[in-house]
Amino acid sequence: MQLIVLHGPAAAGKLATARALERRVGYPVFHNHLVVDTLTTVFPFGSDPFVRLREQFWLDVFAEAARSGRSLTFTFAPESTVRPGFPARVRETVERHGGSVRFVKLAVSAQEQERRIENPDRGEFHKLNDLGTLRRTRDADLEAEQPPAGFSLP
Repeated sequence: MQLIVLHGPAAAGKLATARALERRVGYPVFHNHLVVDTLTTVFPFGSDPFVRLREQFWLDVFAEAARSGRSLTFTFAPESTVRPGFPARVRETVERHGGSVRFVKLAVSAQEQERRIENPDRGEFHKLNDLGTLRRTRDADLEAEQPPAGFSLP
């Protein structure tokens, strides 16, 4: 089993890339918003139950896929509500069940990101689609000069 984790900022093309990969190699797409959108119907984004259940669900799916020998692609936008050490827990979970993980970072220029952020197709899920919020978030990440706390690769 192979888990490909496509990670990067909002509007970098993670879902489009994952879907293209699915067509090419057959790895189903496990889009992070499937869980995020479900949980935010019950718990506020970033609340303790939301953060705990989101990670638990993601890791349970990875473990079961690894046990079943089912490769997949996971889309992920690192941000401040992800608990520190998440990538290491992903790797440990998958490898414990005989799988392997590949982290693939997608990059996008600020100009292209701003062009894409308000695309109507981003409404398919509850994705970030507000230019002002994008700029505030991006500026805060640049000021910190490091990736969000939850995402330093092992």
